[in-house]
Amino acid sequence: MSKQHTIDSQSLTERFCRYVQIDTQSDPNSPTQPSTEKQKDLARVLVKELLELGINDAHLDEHGYVYANIPSNTDKKVPVICFCSHLDTSPDCTGANVKPIIHKNYDGGNIVLPTDHKIVLKPDEHPDLKTQIGNDIITADGTTLLGADNKSGVAEIMEAVRYLTMHPNVKHGTIRILFTPDEEIGRGVDAVDMKKLAADFGYTMDGETAGHLEDETFSADGVVITIDGVPVHPGFAKNKMENALKIASEIVATLPKDTLSPETTENKEPFMHPTGITGSLDKAELKFIIRAFDTETLVKIENQLKGIVEAVIKNYPNSTYTFKVIEQYRNMKLILDQHPEVSAYALEAITRAGLQAQRTSIRGGTDGSRLSFMGLPCPNVFAGEHAFHGKYEWASVQDMAKAAETIIHLCEIWEEKS
Repeated sequence: MSKQHTIDSQSLTERFCRYVQIDTQSDPNSPTQPSTEKQKDLARVLVKELLELGINDAHLDEHGYVYANIPSNTDKKVPVICFCSHLDTSPDCTGANVKPIIHKNYDGGNIVLPTDHKIVLKPDEHPDLKTQIGNDIITADGTTLLGADNKSGVAEIMEAVRYLTMHPNVKHGTIRILFTPDEEIGRGVDAVDMKKLAADFGYTMDGETAGHLEDETFSADGVVITIDGVPVHPGFAKNKMENALKIASEIVATLPKDTLSPETTENKEPFMHPTGITGSLDKAELKFIIRAFDTETLVKIENQLKGIVEAVIKNYPNSTYTFKVIEQYRNMKLILDQHPEVSAYALEAITRAGLQAQRTSIRGGTDGSRLSFMGLPCPNVFAGEHAFHGKYEWASVQDMAKAAETIIHLCEIWEEKS
């Protein structure tokens, strides 16, 4: 029978509520690293708290990354394990002036958020609420997102660090802590110092439902299509003008209506998704994200999109286009399959925490997707965050506590099996 580790739920709740009140929204239009300086506000708090816990090498670098090291307390040679979460919140919804509200002993009914009564969390629309009866649910007040994505993971890692420092009898190898900026805008590991990190395997704490381990993600590319039209004075434009904005709009209008879009796909179905259109009569730019679970399908969809562009542009003989594909990340499963123990130990840790472990895939990506291809095989562990990127976001205190407990078990398991 495995040892039980009881996480202090009050400490975890207070910690989480502190963190979500710090605005760390990232900005996809900013060229800086990190994209917003305010992400460092939380980073500095974390460094201070780590130092107070006795983690003497905790520090913040100029790029917005927090690094810390918990030394091994065993004579065994154990692989170095990294736990990672991201500091930033989504640009999709404001993260300023977050007011966390704790709904204690949830009764299974609707949760009406107090500042905007139109924001109602309904179990029929948020099925995971049905498993939370008797638990404590945290939401924002209806005017902002909550920030559980990914401050739940940050709080869980910090609470696990606190537990390890208070319980030196828990044997573990060297543990690395990494907090990253800008994950929400796809730049979370752009400037991470892998030599400094010097970890063998890792886990991002950035998943959703309790018990879930995500070791398969989309492969992802971005596409930028630039249209060069023919600008002519509108008073003299007949048979001459070719409006770049209209051409771009026609491309969007020609996309498949019943398939290959986020709103018409699920499970492992791929999609092409327009995320922005800007420009003028002279020049317009279209941005897409392309998602599929394998690279072959990814390329096929990109070629299909290019075919749509070419079919539209044929009707505008004096206009031209460019089609640029930008690799974003690849399915972490390609790497994790080479190191099956990484996921196996996580599933065992989840089971030891008293949960039903479930291996799943994610229709998205995490820092772990790119870290896996940078030499750090890194699946994604549940963090108890739900309905992220909007005002309906919520988290479960009990699920977060189980995630923190899972971290402790993972540390033990790597030591036991070494």
